[in-house]
Amino acid sequence: MDFDLTEEQKMVKDTARKFAEAEIMPFARENDIKEHFPIEIFKNMAELGFLGGPIPEKYGGAGLDFISDAIIFEEIGRADSSIRTALSVQVSIVGLTILNWGTEAQKQKYLPKLCKGEFIGCFALTEPNAGSDAANLSTHAVLKGNEWVLNGTKTWISSGGIADISIVFAVTDKTKAHHGITAFIVDKGSPGFSTKDIKGKLGLRASNTSELIFQDCRIPKHAVLGGMGNGFAVAMSALDNGRYGVAAGCVGIIQGCIDACAKYAKERQQFGKPIAGFQLIQDKIARMVVDCDAARLLVYRAGHLKNKGIKNTVETSIAKYFASEAANRAASDAVQIFGAYGYSNEYPVERYFRDAKVATIYEGTSEIQKLIIGSHVLGIKAFV
Repeated sequence: MDFDLTEEQKMVKDTARKFAEAEIMPFARENDIKEHFPIEIFKNMAELGFLGGPIPEKYGGAGLDFISDAIIFEEIGRADSSIRTALSVQVSIVGLTILNWGTEAQKQKYLPKLCKGEFIGCFALTEPNAGSDAANLSTHAVLKGNEWVLNGTKTWISSGGIADISIVFAVTDKTKAHHGITAFIVDKGSPGFSTKDIKGKLGLRASNTSELIFQDCRIPKHAVLGGMGNGFAVAMSALDNGRYGVAAGCVGIIQGCIDACAKYAKERQQFGKPIAGFQLIQDKIARMVVDCDAARLLVYRAGHLKNKGIKNTVETSIAKYFASEAANRAASDAVQIFGAYGYSNEYPVERYFRDAKVATIYEGTSEIQKLIIGSHVLGIKAFV
């Protein structure tokens, strides 16, 4: 593993940071207040290749390596986790899943439009009664002639209400447990398919989160993604990529906390001097810096394995677990450093604090990550 960024990776970092600071940061507070997803900003990232980072150029992507991909997630996450969430879903969970599991016809149909921002995608696994227990789905699909008929409800689906395509998981053979789950690509406007936006979230208020409702929803027979009965394997491989995006985005939150706190601590005067001179403030910032470096290196290690095509489930879980928990620590300390000002949205640390929490929940809770890591060390089969 090379610890020096390549010239291409440095260019990606510079481009992503400039875009985030010019196009995302100035509007993040207002979008958060209004619970508005800035679709125009999101689609502008397509021109920079961000919506298809690791997707091969022949399918409309930028053909970037996974370290570059992590750099993009970090810089966008430093600016606004709501937009980073949509980006992770678009690239890591939808685009790469179709690339890895789709037929050539599916790749040709969907990937170029996803990379250009002409299509927005979502990943529909979670249900009202199936969160961490991802194999216990109620949504089911029955083949009738040349069509599949889907019935069920998905919830907490990022980008669900604005998505043009959804990767949906349903039971096709309830006698086979998780081997009876199949993945489907469902187009927006399919008969019997509707959505309902979820409002009032603690964080990620500028991201779209929705319920997906299937009532005798009819989709073509060829909408199957990855083959019959392979849905659980499709989902788990997708989550490996999704967790990577979350981990990298959390590095961005920590870095954002460091940047904000360092600036504020040098400006804020108490007891006749800047609070930067107080050791307890230095202690909090020092812990942020160490956590940030550790989280970034764990993300890069997982990306290094991805670049080599080596299975990285455990390494990605470690990165996601550590980075998400570290982001919560950093954001909490940042609010404390800012004091009463940190409790208002005048500064971004309040939003970092709210946005960080969900990173320990979605794409697999911290508890699920520990189960994956622990079962690997103990040599026993995990149930996730």
